[in-house]
Amino acid sequence: MNVLKTNSITMQFGGVIAVNELAIDVNEHEIVALIGPNGAGKTTAFNMITGVYKPTSGTVQYTDVQGNQIDITGKKPSDIAKLGIARTFQNIRLFKELSVYENVMIAKHLHLKANFLAATLHLPGYNKEQAEAEASVEKLLKSVNLWELRNEKASALPYGQQRHLEIVRAMATEPRLLLLDEPAAGMNPKETEELTAFIRQIRDQYNLTIFLIEHHMDLVMEISDRIYVLDFGMTIAQGDPQSIQNNQRVITAYLGEDEDA
Repeated sequence: MNVLKTNSITMQFGGVIAVNELAIDVNEHEIVALIGPNGAGKTTAFNMITGVYKPTSGTVQYTDVQGNQIDITGKKPSDIAKLGIARTFQNIRLFKELSVYENVMIAKHLHLKANFLAATLHLPGYNKEQAEAEASVEKLLKSVNLWELRNEKASALPYGQQRHLEIVRAMATEPRLLLLDEPAAGMNPKETEELTAFIRQIRDQYNLTIFLIEHHMDLVMEISDRIYVLDFGMTIAQGDPQSIQNNQRVITAYLGEDEDA
């Protein structure tokens, strides 16, 4: 079953076409990667899917957990998030001075139904929701081995664990589809290896579907079920990791033409 489908989405800025008729399918429980050289249009594609940009043309379709197909083209990012799509960014966006627990709880609060008055007066409905949220955050942090660090400031964590925390914070919104924008950026080989195992763990443990942008080819080839390749906004290849590794157009896009060719 498709969880995410883009139907020939195009993004044009003035006379520049950043993404041209991108058509992708991400199926339930898959890990799908979108790769390409710098400036290929990968982040623009993510921004169209998550509502930051409205495509110049084409549509974005999402299938929720009940099987309802929803046209999310141009919807507000907050409305898209409520449907079950969460996203991380290239640059870590944690609240550095807050604790691990507080960072995750803030994300959880975004989905509480109680209004401001109920929260201020601690009405029964709010108290029940708050207790459920606290239990949910505790369970989540324990499942990813961050519970023992719950009182640590986010800024005090090693870089790799900060990346994990950012992903966990996105998971606190209980998404069906998780979009990861260069999760291995800035990581050393050991941290990248740990991240690879972590992404697999959360996919299996929480039945997630994952769509990621990544420059780290070892991670992409190790973890992806399928890969799409962009170059200058155009899809130049798609397939499983082995076929992408052996695709001459992909090799050329990354390495350039041989001068003697």
